[in-house]
Amino acid sequence: MKSLLTLNFFLFFLFTEKPFQKRLKQDFDVQKITWNDLKDVHFKKKFNIDLAMFYLYPNFGPKVTMLNGRTIEIRGYTIPIDSEGNFVVSQNPNSMCYFCGKSGPESMIQLKFTSKHQRYKVDEIRTFKGILRLNANNVRELNYILEEAESVD
Repeated sequence: MKSLLTLNFFLFFLFTEKPFQKRLKQDFDVQKITWNDLKDVHFKKKFNIDLAMFYLYPNFGPKVTMLNGRTIEIRGYTIPIDSEGNFVVSQNPNSMCYFCGKSGPESMIQLKFTSKHQRYKVDEIRTFKGILRLNANNVRELNYILEEAESVD
């Protein structure tokens, strides 16, 4: 009986160790950042030929560049950007967002969810986790994009 219990215990850890280690590694690899961490960027106004307009193109500094492709966690205000359920997380509430002229493009992150997500209220304060991708050229998306985004609170 004792050897059977020992065998079951061994088999349990043999088959659950890797997922457990993976989960620990994922939690350990998450870097909690603040909005100040995203301010290491300068913008230059350039003319976009395709859209026949001037846009602000980012030149990311070394601190922000080091975050590219890393799993991050950030807290901010949720703001819907269309009727299809797409959201951004912002440093500031909706009345002070970038699109209203109250802050810069570095104060918002576009959220790209991998699975169906809930809808959030305007200015709901949430923490999101995902892979940060820097966008320097596509003017149809924000400069900061959180891929595989998920709410952690």
